[in-house]
Amino acid sequence: QVQLVESGGGLVQAGGSLSLFCAASGRSFSSYAMGWFRQAPGKQREFVAAINWSGGNTYYADSVKGRFTISRDNAKNTVYLQMNSLKPEDTAVYYCAAGDPKGLTILVAATPREYKYWGQGTQVTVSS
Repeated sequence: QVQLVESGGGLVQAGGSLSLFCAASGRSFSSYAMGWFRQAPGKQREFVAAINWSGGNTYYADSVKGRFTISRDNAKNTVYLQMNSLKPEDTAVYYCAAGDPKGLTILVAATPREYKYWGQGTQVTVSS
């Protein structure tokens, strides 16, 4: 069992930056792939970024590539999402998720059902 708690969301102007944090409790955090997803009002949950268990492989949605960076610190049981050059369309509730798919590819990483555990989410609002 893994519990996930996101933090770091807030209100920022377009062009600004925010850092999101996802703290995990429970065993075997370092064995899980971690992902960030987001959901805007009236829209489906969409993939943002993912990272494999070691941090050696990362995956991004095209909409955030070059602006967002996912990383993890297994010693601290934490995964991060650094968000730069934020746009109003980045406004959403951001969720972190943990999963252990067999073979992490971009298609697998972007699929919500591949993740077993989800946090409650943190709101990110980007004003224009």
